[in-house]
Amino acid sequence: MPKSIIAGIGMYVPENIVTNNDLLQYMDTSDEWIKERTGIKERRYAHRTEETTTTMAIEASKIAIERAGITAQDIDFIVFATLSPDYYFPGCGVLLQRAMQMKEIGALDVRNQCSGFVYALSVADQFIKTGMYKNILVVGAEKHSFGLDFSTRGRNVSVIFGDGAGAVLLQPTEDNNRGILSTHLHSDGESAEILAMYNPGTHANYWGTKNYASFNDAPIADMFMSHAMIDNAQNFPFMDGPSVFKKAVVKFPEVIMEALEKNGYLPKDIHMLIPHQANLRIAQYVQQRLGLKDEQVYNNIQHYGNTTAASVPIALCEAWEQGKIKEGNLVCLAAFGSGFTWASALLKW
Repeated sequence: MPKSIIAGIGMYVPENIVTNNDLLQYMDTSDEWIKERTGIKERRYAHRTEETTTTMAIEASKIAIERAGITAQDIDFIVFATLSPDYYFPGCGVLLQRAMQMKEIGALDVRNQCSGFVYALSVADQFIKTGMYKNILVVGAEKHSFGLDFSTRGRNVSVIFGDGAGAVLLQPTEDNNRGILSTHLHSDGESAEILAMYNPGTHANYWGTKNYASFNDAPIADMFMSHAMIDNAQNFPFMDGPSVFKKAVVKFPEVIMEALEKNGYLPKDIHMLIPHQANLRIAQYVQQRLGLKDEQVYNNIQHYGNTTAASVPIALCEAWEQGKIKEGNLVCLAAFGSGFTWASALLKW
C-alpha cells in the first residue's frame, strides 16, 4: 500500500495588516490586553469585495500545484476545509474547481473548523492509500473578517481571528522512509455550544425568537434569519474562552502523544510540531507539557492571528520555506477546535 507525501505546498495571506492598535477604533481594548491573552500582535484581513475564501484558496493552490510539478488539469480530487465559505451552499470546493478550470473531478467540503485541515488531510490520505486518486489538492482557507463583531461586546472573539489560505498537494509514494505515517481524529459534542455560530441554522432559531412571546408566535420568515437576531447580535460567533482553553490543553497533548506512540516515537524525536494557531498560550503550554525545545515548535499566530482551518497549512508552509523542515524530518500536525473536534497527523517529510 502506498503512502501519501506532500509533493507541493503553498500559502496566501492578504496584504492588509491589521495591528492590535488598529482595533482600538472599533472596541475598548489594547495592544497589551490582546498580547497577554493570545500572543497576537497583528493579523491579515482580506479585501472586503475583491477577495473571498475561494480566491485566497486559489492563490495558495497555484503555488502548491506548481511546486509539485503538475498542472491544475492533473488534479484528481479536492478536499476543501473552511468554516467561512463564500456561500451557505454550494461549498468552496466546486468554486475552486471552476475557477482553476479543472476537469469534472470530485470536490469534498469539510466543516470541522479549526481541525478542518487535519481532518481533510486524513480523508485525502485514505484516497491515496487505496489508489483511488493520485493528485489530491487539500485546502484550508478562511475569511473571518467578514463575520466578526467589531465592538467591545465582541472583542473576546474578534481580536483573535485573521484571514488566509494554505494548500498542499498529496501524491502516492513507495518510499517507506517518507510520507504520512498515521492520522488521528476525535470529537466530543457534549459542549458543542461553547464555541459555535448559532445563526443562521435549521435548529428553528430559538436564539433568534427571544423577542416573541413564544416560538410559535415567531413568523416563519424569521426562523432562518431575522431582524431580531441582528438586533440582539445573535448572528456572530460565540466562544466561552476559558472553557475552550481548559479542554484544548488536555486534548492537544493527548492527540500528539497518540500519534507518536502509534509509530514508536517520543516527543524528543519530533523535528517540528505545527500546532493549529489557536492561542500562543495554548501552544506554549503544550510545548512545556511535552518537554519540547523552542526549535521543535513553529508558531506564527503573532502575525496572522487564528486562521482556523488555514492555520496549520500556513504555518507548515512558512516553516518549510524558512528551511526549518527538511526531507526525512519527523513532523507532527495537531489541531483542536469547535465541536469539539481535535486531530493529529504524523509524517516523515
